Amino acid sequence: METYELAELTITQGDQSWNLAFTRAKLMIVSEFGTRLWYIDIDGMKDESLLRSFAESEEIGIYATMTTIGGRRMEGNGFFHPNPQHLAAAIRGDGQLEGYVQHQGLTP
Repeated sequence: METYELAELTITQGDQSWNLAFTRAKLMIVSEFGTRLWYIDIDGMKDESLLRSFAESEEIGIYATMTTIGGRRMEGNGFFHPNPQHLAAAIRGDGQLEGYVQHQGLTP
């Protein structure tokens, strides 16, 4: 499993886009048996109305664009799972993460 701290995270749904403000966001990439899964844990989200909006919606599909603290840019489709009570959220990746190059012993 590879882990990357995120400096920036933007989600898009239809014609709306949100540059998320957070205390901490962590991208995790898991490779097992040739299958690669990715997800993001977000803590300390500032936009409570966005969390509530997604909590009340059945449409949680989003497009995520992210930049790691090390400057890597990646993007992909996912599902936004809000946790308004804890000012947190998770994004579960759906398919390939564009811009990802498998870690080969270099510092992310």
